[in-house]
This record gives sequence, C-alpha cells and structure tokens, in this order.
Amino acid sequence: MVGPMASPFFSIAHVTPYPWEARNNEVNAHVARLAGELSSRGHNVLILAPSRSPERVRESRRELRATKSGAGGAESLLESAHGGAPRVIAIGEVLDVPSSTGRLSRALPVDVARTLEELLARLPLDFVHVHEPFAPSASSTALRYSRALNVGSFHAPTERVLSTLLARRFVESFFGRLDARIASRPDTAELMARHYPADYRIVADDPNATDEVERVYRELAARRHDTRGDPALRRRLSRRGLIDVDLHMHTDHSHDCETPVEVLLAAAREAGLGAIAVTDHNEISGALEAREKAAQSGARGGRGRIKVIVGEEVKTAEQGEVIGLFIEEKIPRGLTMADTVAEIKRQGGLVYVPHPFDRMHAVPDYEHLLPILGDVDAIEVFNPRVAIGSFNEEAVRFAAKYRLVAGAGSDSHVAQGLGSVRIRMRDFDGPREFLQSLMDAEITTKPTSLVYVQALKFLQTKATPAAARRASRERRVRRATRGGGGTT
Repeated sequence: MVGPMASPFFSIAHVTPYPWEARNNEVNAHVARLAGELSSRGHNVLILAPSRSPERVRESRRELRATKSGAGGAESLLESAHGGAPRVIAIGEVLDVPSSTGRLSRALPVDVARTLEELLARLPLDFVHVHEPFAPSASSTALRYSRALNVGSFHAPTERVLSTLLARRFVESFFGRLDARIASRPDTAELMARHYPADYRIVADDPNATDEVERVYRELAARRHDTRGDPALRRRLSRRGLIDVDLHMHTDHSHDCETPVEVLLAAAREAGLGAIAVTDHNEISGALEAREKAAQSGARGGRGRIKVIVGEEVKTAEQGEVIGLFIEEKIPRGLTMADTVAEIKRQGGLVYVPHPFDRMHAVPDYEHLLPILGDVDAIEVFNPRVAIGSFNEEAVRFAAKYRLVAGAGSDSHVAQGLGSVRIRMRDFDGPREFLQSLMDAEITTKPTSLVYVQALKFLQTKATPAAARRASRERRVRRATRGGGGTT
C-alpha cells in the first residue's frame, strides 16, 4: 500500500561532480541556486561536492567522524541545513584532468567512494539528486551507494563516447537506478533519450526551476509505501510467540528440484522453522501437498508443527519472476508482469518479488518494478543463491528508498539449504497478519556454501540417472516419514 507523505519537507543531498571551488562552472552555479532556494523553503539540503582544498576535505571528514560518537548521529549534519543555508560537505580531494579540447574536464575524486558509501548509508535522506552522473565522478559514485530516491539532472548536450558507445549497456543499467530524470535543455533531453531511452522532464534553469524540481520530489515521494501498518493489529500480534520463517523454497514439483514434500517438511522441522512458503516454479501442487501433509502431521500430534504458506514462483513473459503468497489456484506462466500481479491480487494473495536485480538470471529490474510498485507487498532483500552480493545490496537499497516491506528466503532446491536465511517474526494467521508481522521482523543469515548447495542440486537433478533418482527419492521419503530428517 502506498501511504501519505509524512512531512511537507524533505532531506535532500545534491551531488555535483565538479570541485566546489569552480563557482564559474554552470552546473555548480545551478546546484548552488537550486539548493539555496529549496533550503529557504524549509527543506534540509546538503551539497556533496569534491574539493581542491585538502584542508576543506579534512575538516569535512573530521565532521563526519564526529557524528559517529555525537548524540545526534549523522542526522546532525542536516540540522540548520534549511532556512536558505544549505550545508556543503567536501567529500574528497580531486585532480582536474585536461580534456581533448584543452579545457579541464570533470574532476576525478580521490578516495571518495568510501566516504560516500558511509555517508549515504547513515544519512536519513529522502532524495539524492545527482548532476551529470557519468562515471567516473562523485555523482556516479553517489548513485551507486544511495539508499534514497534518486533524481538525475543532465545539463550539457555533449556526446560522451565512453558512455554512449563503449560502455552503453553498463551505463544504461546504471542509470536504471534513477527514479526520475531531468534535462536542463531540450537538446540535452533529445540526446539522452536517443542513447538511454526514458522520460526526461525538461526543467530550464530559470526562476520556475525550483517549483518544477519540488514537484518531481513530491510525485516520487507519493510512491513510497506506508509501513506503519495497523497499530491495533500490531498490538494483538505482540502477544503472539516468535517463530522462524523461510519464504522461498522448492519441492520436486518444480522442474529443477528433486526434494520430495515429505523431505522438505522434515528438514524444516529439523531446522526449527515455524512456517515456510513453498514456492515451486510455475506450479502450486507441491505447496498444496505440503500444507495438507503438515496439517495431517499436526493433527496426529507430530513434533514441530509447521505452518505452510501456499505460493508459486511465476515466470512472466519477459519481465522476470514474481511470487504469489497465500494463493489457492495455479497461475499460468507467460503472462505479463502486470497480469500476473493482478491474478495474485484477485486471489487475495500477496505480491512478493524474489531475487530482484540478480542480472545473472531473468529477474525483475528497475524498469519492471516501477510500474507495479503500488501492488508490491514485500521484496526479497537477501537470497543466499545470488552469486554476486551487490545484487542483494541493491535490493536492500531499493526496499529502503520505496519503504517496501523486506523479506528473505533460502530459495532452497535441496533440503540442506533450508533455513540458511530466516525471518524471526510473530506468529500469524492469514495474509493480513503475516504482512503486519513481517513489517516488524528481523532477518538473520548464517554462512552457507553456494558451491556446496549448487553441487548437490546438480547431483540430484542432472548427474544422477532417472532410475537412481527414483530409488533415492523412495529412501529419503521413508526416512523422513519415520522422523529421521531426510536431508541426505
């Protein structure tokens, strides 16, 4: 659910790639005017810029270190950054590099990445507004580490051979982190749209610029979710016990998994899980079977009662996968993302986005998520099967900027991987209580070997002949149903 804006004022960081001492620079002059006017309107505004002054950089870093032990923390940097007095922080010393025309080009920051990463992780910002975010620069680095809503301003209508030709695909993916794009001139908008298709709002550097930029901010802020939930429901759940939950796993009803339902349930009990979401690929029969068998075991007084959430990981036509939780009917693969989400909602289910931004696979990316943002109930911020950790980190940043409820799951295709990540949350009944409980949950992980679980998956699904797989399945089911665990 998208919620109302909590405050008419925002905390904003404007990032320029040029040393702040270059006040005759058109981009810096624009940043100074815009930041000053936004600050005078009551917004807390920081200007993050490289500097030619070693002393200014040292002073800024001393100031940043002081916020770690100070009572106000990083938020103290935003104090008195309104009333027409934006605060300037020198984020790194620069070297000016001569361009082919003989003029000084964008400054290359020295040791700026660590400063920006730490600063943007700690600052409670609503927006990071980057100017000319072409790499390598302070602006592109800020876009990499931002956990806020990102606005990009493009000023000069200049061809950039490295960005538009040699590294076009990388830059295009990188610019996908921008939630809004502004061009200061029509020819700049035309040039950018030709190389990096998107909607570029033209905002001329004139007396109306601040009104237009502020309008962009408010439109984006309105898309953030309201994670306050229902106070009465939160109080009721607070009297419930805590359970560990794994929200993403597969059975042999998935085409790429050989874990029988009985073995999965036994492994879940052995791992101490109180609830699991069974999310087979394009299939719901395994989840329904797991729920039924778990209920039968509970009715017989079996140890370690497991609550099963019926789910399905659905492959859309061209926009990656999405999970429906608390559904009762199979959703066919191959629909558009919008139609798949609509079907989950029709069944009264929850829309859960798995392993976003894992570009090693066909998964949802920014361009696919933004159109359905209002219907997303939760997003997977940690998946141990994601091979590159930065993809999980990107999911964390995306959840933070849009205030999405965070979830996690093992994505286990073998019983040994179950519970490698778990969510500690209050016990729940039904999707409404589940979502409220998830808002207040704690995600914990434990070290696991991706190579090990992937090798087991390969052995079970590819390397073992069909007859041997059938015999192994029967043995594992017998052990699981006798209470032996069944994880080998």
